[in-house]
Amino acid sequence: MTSQVSSPAEQADGTDETVVGAQRKPVGTKDVRRLDRVIIRFAGDSGDGMQLTGDRFTSETASFGNDLSTLPNFPAEIRAPAGTLPGVSSFQLHFADHDILTPGDAPNVLVAMNPAALKANVGDLPRGAEIIVNTDEFTRRAMQKVGYDTSPLEDGSLDGYHLHPVPLTTLTVEALKEFDLSRKEAERSKNMFALGLLSWMYHRPTEGTEKFLKAKFAKKPDIAAANIAAYRAGWNFGETTEDFAVSYEVAPAATAFPPGVYRNISGNLALSYGLIAASRQADLPLFLGSYPITPASDILHELSRHKNFGVRTFQAEDEIAGIGAALGAAFGGSLAVTTTSGPGVALKSETIGLAVSLELPLLVVDIQRGGPSTGLPTKTEQADLLQAMYGRNGEAPVPVVAPRTPADCFGAALEAARIALTYRTPVFLLSDGYLANGSEPWRVPDPDELPDLAVRFAQGTNHTLDDGTEVFWPYKRDPQTLARPWAVPGTPGLEHRIGGIEKQDGSGNISYDPANHDFMVRTRQAKIDGIDVPDLAVDDPDGARTLVLGWGSTYGPITAAVRRLRTAGVPVAQAHLRHLNPFPANLGEVLKRYDKVVVPEMNLGQLATLIRAKYLVDAGSYNQVNGMPFKAEQLAAALKEAIDD
Repeated sequence: MTSQVSSPAEQADGTDETVVGAQRKPVGTKDVRRLDRVIIRFAGDSGDGMQLTGDRFTSETASFGNDLSTLPNFPAEIRAPAGTLPGVSSFQLHFADHDILTPGDAPNVLVAMNPAALKANVGDLPRGAEIIVNTDEFTRRAMQKVGYDTSPLEDGSLDGYHLHPVPLTTLTVEALKEFDLSRKEAERSKNMFALGLLSWMYHRPTEGTEKFLKAKFAKKPDIAAANIAAYRAGWNFGETTEDFAVSYEVAPAATAFPPGVYRNISGNLALSYGLIAASRQADLPLFLGSYPITPASDILHELSRHKNFGVRTFQAEDEIAGIGAALGAAFGGSLAVTTTSGPGVALKSETIGLAVSLELPLLVVDIQRGGPSTGLPTKTEQADLLQAMYGRNGEAPVPVVAPRTPADCFGAALEAARIALTYRTPVFLLSDGYLANGSEPWRVPDPDELPDLAVRFAQGTNHTLDDGTEVFWPYKRDPQTLARPWAVPGTPGLEHRIGGIEKQDGSGNISYDPANHDFMVRTRQAKIDGIDVPDLAVDDPDGARTLVLGWGSTYGPITAAVRRLRTAGVPVAQAHLRHLNPFPANLGEVLKRYDKVVVPEMNLGQLATLIRAKYLVDAGSYNQVNGMPFKAEQLAAALKEAIDD
């Protein structure tokens, strides 16, 4: 029989969530209820394998065909003391049978591996959520370490939730007693036991995880077998224990995606693939000059694996050396990239200015994090926009491109490369920690869909002197793009000066002439202003009077909030910027259509400041700088208040 059962979970991207068609199996087997979406959070010590557990659950969910969005949350300290609040690592996954936009506001299920994980995350749970706790870790000492005077499992403080006390450690050790492992080694597999239990609860495929474990521990087959045994034991525990009377199904999101081949992808991985695709489309070798920094290091790691595509990676001794090598590679004819975060941009600023002066293509990838200074290395922020726009001495304009989702990082990398190669300029690509570490389904594009980025290097002379001599002028510009020719060193007859001192228009000779400097400054600015970028698209089905304008990773939360408002009958328009310098040509006209413009940002109003200054529009800000992305419910309430004001 079927029945309609209300769910305690709150839908993250629209209305309240409901359980549809709760199907019951014959007597003697457990109930199976169908949900349209679920939000799960795994939490534990940084050594408990929560990121791996979340990644595996996500991979199986992606292969099952659900739409999904993830939010890994790492401790800021490299090795915080075990069992403490600063050491808690978590991974949140939102998956559904339809299209979704965010990792969700509040988890429906929390897996807490210790008291610290429970205390750090229980405040985010809605009443009625399920909590699975590893009771083995709830010792007096462990609870006192995080401020529990009494056990939260016994004092009634969790009465508003569905609590499942599970001795995960004990069960794991018992399941692995036939293996020749120490207790400590056996305990390390408790995350796989938890993964098996959750995989049973939500009917996730198992073959992929078992194959992954065999490959990961191929050189240690005993460890692989133990992890697989723990994984299966967790599954079997869910099937046999009376504490879990119900399992859940979330159907594939059959109508959420256009036809194609899909895979789950993180922002940094998509960005890496986008850079490789750009180099192939341009028929140029890809060179990355970089210094490791959170949260950009994964791009260096990934690109180093692809030498077969002509990729060269150089891990420099510091940020300045990294960009210096990259700029040298650009001079030599490569598609040159440097990756970093905010602190590294500050160090690279002089060389970025040099790239502006030399007018060479260079991609500066800034995976933004909380600042200032070292700030919050593992948390997210959007506070480098003004640094990207103006953080150099002199007038040194640089185009700025920002992806809006993890999968969009692929296309944004191609777009940044197009601008850099076409207009001979450094380009900022502004991602952030939320996009970099989060993931979602990505349709693998057909090669024919990728843009043609082919480059023509200078091959000979391009200017005739008054006396009839044919010469090469390195700063003679294309009349359409104002780009100068790109001359590869070693090409006969194309010798020219290089350096940061001002160049004479055309010839490239050193010039201190005031009028020439004025002309060159204005020309470099005109080149950036003239970059061809698409018009801004506006989503306005209701004839709204309020526009919500965003950029970068706020796309998901803003769109989810806008959906909520429209469902409630509140008319609101939405537009999202990918190009931040130059702005789309129609942006001014778009802004003038609306009585109110609200700009949500994970900073203190940087885009709003630019909008107000350039277009004289009284744009309002809604800001957050707590290291976490916006929640859709929070943003919807703030937008409603702004609309009603």
